[in-house]
Parts: sequence; structure tokens; C-alpha cells
Amino acid sequence: MTMGGGDSTHGCALPGPASPDLRIAALSDGRAGNARQATALAAALGAPPDAIVLDPRAPWRWAAPRRLPGDSGAFGQSLDTVRRDPPALAIGCGRQAALATRLLRGRGRAPGTRSVQILDPRLHPRHWDLVVVPEHDRLRGANVLTLLGSLHPVDAAWLARARAGFDAFAALPRPRTALLVGGPSAHMRFDAASLRALLACLAAARRREGGGSVLATTSRRTPPALAARLRDALRDCPGVVWTGHRDGANPYPGLLAWADRIVCTADSVNMISEACATTVPVFVAEPQRVGGGPRRFVEALRARGRIRALDDALVAYAVEPLLETARIAAEVRARLAC
Repeated sequence: MTMGGGDSTHGCALPGPASPDLRIAALSDGRAGNARQATALAAALGAPPDAIVLDPRAPWRWAAPRRLPGDSGAFGQSLDTVRRDPPALAIGCGRQAALATRLLRGRGRAPGTRSVQILDPRLHPRHWDLVVVPEHDRLRGANVLTLLGSLHPVDAAWLARARAGFDAFAALPRPRTALLVGGPSAHMRFDAASLRALLACLAAARRREGGGSVLATTSRRTPPALAARLRDALRDCPGVVWTGHRDGANPYPGLLAWADRIVCTADSVNMISEACATTVPVFVAEPQRVGGGPRRFVEALRARGRIRALDDALVAYAVEPLLETARIAAEVRARLAC
């Protein structure tokens, strides 16, 4: 099949942050990580986003974000509703959203809509007004913005709301250690031995300190067997262990908000990014075992002094929160203003 033509360039400016006219569509395939980044950037730009979960259809979803004939129907009603009332800005995250933002920007269908694509779309960035990628990716260009880590909603206001929403955690003994456990990934093997080593460090620190509490949560990638081991290991420790919705509402915001320190596995850029937006020390377990882009990300944070490798001392250190979402939002507004 023949690929579609190039996209047009629009010249409108974004309304000011307080303007009621600022409308933003945040598009994703519905995956939590993609949706969270798109909506976080929209919120940082000053407008509650219209969160759109796309319904990609064959054959266009196979080629996305490349254009194919007939791609105006690539997402059915999920994109048609946006086209009928075009927003000032379309923010997409992920490969399917990259095609959607191209469709919104191109062919004159939405002449006032600007497009921002999050994550490397695997095409030349000229097809979007701006492309936002983590520093540890290789993509660069005149309209490419880079950030350390990933976009997310965690900032001082978010943490204040979380403290209010989970105020029962204030009664837990200090130091309160938030434990964020991920799972195996393409860049890291996380297994029972990894979990044992992590828990041994925490146990040694608690013995030395004479107590404290652990507020633990697992991720979607945590193998069930490891989640069960975590629960067993912390059965007699004050705190909370959340391994899924059977444990009730996810206390993750409260964990970040009430922690005196955060311990996390090295497999997730998103998880570490959010931990580093807090005002407490962050200790990463076995950072030497992660590879690829996440390894470059972890090394950049260590060089900056924002994280340290996990040991059984957990010595506190001075912290400057990593607030990349606000910085990127300011840059987007500056770049898209006429």
C-alpha cells in the first residue's frame, strides 16, 4: 500500500494557562502508563483534559503511526468525536496515539489543533508540532523536547491531596519506608533472589533503627509468587501491603505522600520518576542489573545525586524533587505560542 502524504503545519497559539478556552485532548491506547503521561502533561498545561481511549482498527493499527489509505476511519467513533469539536491541543502517548495526533493535525480537518506526541513515534518528528521523549532515548531534533524520566502528576499539590486522603498513615511508626516493587522487564531480570536481597536490606535497617513501618505495593508486572513472598515477609511488620484490588483501594498515592524514604526496584522508569518527584530520599535496589535505556536513566539520577543504591544503612541525604513535568509543560507552552 502507498503511505499517506505529509502533515500540514498550523500557526495558532495556545490560550493562556487560566483561559477557559484552552481545550486539550489526551489520547492513548488505554494502557495505564500511556494514559497517565498524556493526562499529566495536559493537567500541567492548566486544563482538565478530555481523556480519549482510542479504538484502533486493522489494518491501520498495524502500521501506526504510518499513514495508510482510508486511515480517516482508523479509530472509528473514538476519534470522530474529537474531530467534530477540535481541541486547541492534542496530546498523544504511544504508537496508536501517534497516528491519531497526525490525523488531527493533518489534511486541514482540524486547522486549529496543535499536536504533541509523547515517546518516540519511530518516525521523523516533523509529523508533529512537538515530540517529548526521555533523555535516555536517542531521538533528537529541533522540535524534540527531552526530559529525565517520564511525565506524571506527582508534585507538591498532588502529594498534599494524597496526605489528606490517606491520613491514617500518619499513625504508622517512623521511619515510614515506602516499598515499590515492580517485576521482570525487557531490561532487567527480577526474581526471588532479587526480592530476598531487597527485603534483607530493609530488615537490617529496621533492626538497627529499632522499628519503623513498611508501606509496600506491587505493580502489574510483579509475578504472583513474588507478591505472595512479599506479603509473607512483611506479615508481622507495621504498615500495609497492597498486591491488587482484592486488598482494597490502591494506597499508592498515600505511600509516596507519607514516606520518610522510598525503596524501589530498578525496572520501571515511571515508578522511579514518580518517587523522585517527592521530597524524600530514594533508594534503588540493584541498579547495576538494569540495562538499556533504563540503565542510562538510573545512572543519570545517580550522577545528579537524586537516588542512591539500596544498602542496609539507608542513610538519609538532602533531596531536591525532580519536577520534569512542570518544566516540560512550560517548554510546550513557550514553543507553541505565536
